[in-house]
Amino acid sequence: MYLMTTIGQVRTKGDMRVAIIGGGFMAEVHTAAARAAGMNPTALLSRTKASAHAAASRLGIDESYSSLDELIATGIDVVHVCSPNVTHSDYSMEALKAGAHVICEKPLATTSADASRMVATVQSTGLIGAVPFVYRFHPMVREAREAVKTGILGQVLTIEGRYLQDWLLGGADDNWRVDADIGGQSRAFADIGSHLCDLIEFVAGDLIESVSARTRIVHELRGDGTNVNTEDIAAVLFETKNGALGTLMVSQLAPGRKNDLTLEISGDRRSLAFNQERPESLWIGERGGSRTITRDPFVLSEAAARLSRLPAGHPQGYQDAFNSFIADCYSAIGGHSPEGLPVFADGLRAVRVTEAVIASARTSQWVRIEEG
Repeated sequence: MYLMTTIGQVRTKGDMRVAIIGGGFMAEVHTAAARAAGMNPTALLSRTKASAHAAASRLGIDESYSSLDELIATGIDVVHVCSPNVTHSDYSMEALKAGAHVICEKPLATTSADASRMVATVQSTGLIGAVPFVYRFHPMVREAREAVKTGILGQVLTIEGRYLQDWLLGGADDNWRVDADIGGQSRAFADIGSHLCDLIEFVAGDLIESVSARTRIVHELRGDGTNVNTEDIAAVLFETKNGALGTLMVSQLAPGRKNDLTLEISGDRRSLAFNQERPESLWIGERGGSRTITRDPFVLSEAAARLSRLPAGHPQGYQDAFNSFIADCYSAIGGHSPEGLPVFADGLRAVRVTEAVIASARTSQWVRIEEG
């Protein structure tokens, strides 16, 4: 078995010290992806010495810390921020000020003001700041993007998107993300709706300009009686800069849906649809019939083939997409310019879309997305 294409080679001088902040699921994903890119995370930071040691041992990382100052003092070149949302801005800013590149989980920050400062710091230092909108890195997403760019859909008329999960279906289901003091003012939309909106804008090559939203909290108490003030469900109407109309449904209470991210774009000639749970195919529809394109690097566009790590018939999934994202991050750190890398400016954009959705839901009015 062999790779059909090669992700950009990383060019670095000497051994880079890579740190992971956080010890949960995303820390595991980041660690695996960094190793797949040829990097070796050397240190892990968590809230307490005990949790840091336990997470570092589980992930096979030698050093553990509970103090960011102590971690930075060891000389870190790249920091992966995988901690709770409200810590993203502070951890990232301190790492950037210390001269480290930052790969920060989304949401980039819980306010656009904090996210704007992060973008400004990256721009002023010349460091790399990236955010894992990793669904961009499914090869068939790149194929969909190329299809839109080449104009085979014609004029884009409508966009439908949904992101459905069921992991918070019951009132007994609980997680730190439901707490606004830890996760921020938005939960479902900031957590998964941000992925959906980024994917829409990335594939369509168009920006969401204004939104009209409704949100709902189904379980006002969770777990041991904790009050919940972040949304379980969000429904959004939107209009793009180029005049396309769209709908979004985002829910973490959809029974049987584990990670159902679906995007369909309809033009006046053709439509296309992608589903993240079936990432090896892309549906193309037209009035006279429809067809399904399956991932085969020999027939895909160059942009899609570049991310095809395995031969046709050998399914790629979420971790493969994440590995490609991290490989491109380190390629950028090495001085390259990989196409489609989501950076802090994209993270800021997602925070602004989230803020507009929450503002619309509160006021029952259409809200325009802030730019700049």
